[in-house]
Amino acid sequence: MQSAYHPSRLLFIVLVVVIDTAGFGLIFPVLPQLLRELLHADISTAARYGGWLAFAYASMQFVFAPVLGGLSDRYGRRPVLLFSLLGFSVDCLFLAVAPNVLWLFAGRAIAGITGASYAVASACVADISTSENRTRYYGLINAAFGLGFIIGPVLGGSLGRWGTHMPFIAAAALSFFNFLLGYSFFPESLPVAKRRAFDWKRANPLGALRYLTRFPLVKSLILSMLLVSFATHSMESVWAFFTIEKFCWSNQLVGYSLALIGVLSILSQTWLVSALTTRLSDRQMAIIGLLCMTIGYLLFAFAGWQWVLLPALIIYIAGSIQGTAMQSIVTGAMPDNEQGELQGGLGSLMGLTTLLAPPLLTSSFAWATARTSPVYFPGMPYLIAAVLTVCGLLLLLKGFRRSAR
Repeated sequence: MQSAYHPSRLLFIVLVVVIDTAGFGLIFPVLPQLLRELLHADISTAARYGGWLAFAYASMQFVFAPVLGGLSDRYGRRPVLLFSLLGFSVDCLFLAVAPNVLWLFAGRAIAGITGASYAVASACVADISTSENRTRYYGLINAAFGLGFIIGPVLGGSLGRWGTHMPFIAAAALSFFNFLLGYSFFPESLPVAKRRAFDWKRANPLGALRYLTRFPLVKSLILSMLLVSFATHSMESVWAFFTIEKFCWSNQLVGYSLALIGVLSILSQTWLVSALTTRLSDRQMAIIGLLCMTIGYLLFAFAGWQWVLLPALIIYIAGSIQGTAMQSIVTGAMPDNEQGELQGGLGSLMGLTTLLAPPLLTSSFAWATARTSPVYFPGMPYLIAAVLTVCGLLLLLKGFRRSAR
């Protein structure tokens, strides 16, 4: 793969991801409270609706992510990225003025249709990287994602003191600023000579799945990534409800904890990834990462004291190196003019996990914390996540053995 690297390209990719993620993270600390206010219900009911909101977002992303990925291969990364950023701004406006829960579902559907910013950013990294620096560049993008989660939740938790709608207004403004920034300065990374014709047969979830699974190793990797992605949704969809229920945390404390996750993610994706790429192969990093994530989930599930959450978070976030390693392996197997389709297809498949995971995981939390439940176990979603991650590790090892033969 030939590099089209220029410092401004990587800088703007990182900056767009930071701002976009910050806008997304703004809403997490106050979403449970907003749902409770609109539904006039308890935390268990709010968690269930929170899962279905994620379902609305993911169902649209599952359908439209391959379309946007194919369009970025045809018309370039820049127009698709701008469309995605503008869509998220509209979503936040819907949430900011929502008089009832139906408005929340409408906003999430819009965000799902246009939600391709991370996939396009990943395709841009593939455009400008080589096999020597690809893993490190993906580490920087994932670190930018973590930095956004430092800024967003802290700001969201603080703004939540002025009302549950205020963080959504701020997120809408931040996303629109990101759109203006991209419109003014974001350079196109895919040369016209490397673009390909748009194909509706491949621009759909089933077509993307058939295309991405034509290679045995890639097939095993993607199946593993699906299970691991399903498990990781336990953090974004359950964490706020889990800590509020089990340890009586405030919205502000939830925001600070999400910011800590962002700090740890940055350290993992910059310092840890850079240190390990000179000592380990991508395959070894993937295996070690999945083992760390499994240990982290088990510590969350059975934590009896708040202090246990800190070492659990450190171990869990260290395991995030697996995502960077597997992304680098899959990207390196595909040609230049199909990176948009690859990232769009992966976005669609990851959207499938977002479609299924939050409702199921939040429902398991609601069941395990309801007054009528035969057992009180708030850590149930994290126990499920640990089992799924182990299954993903076994699939990964199976794929590596096949590749070796």
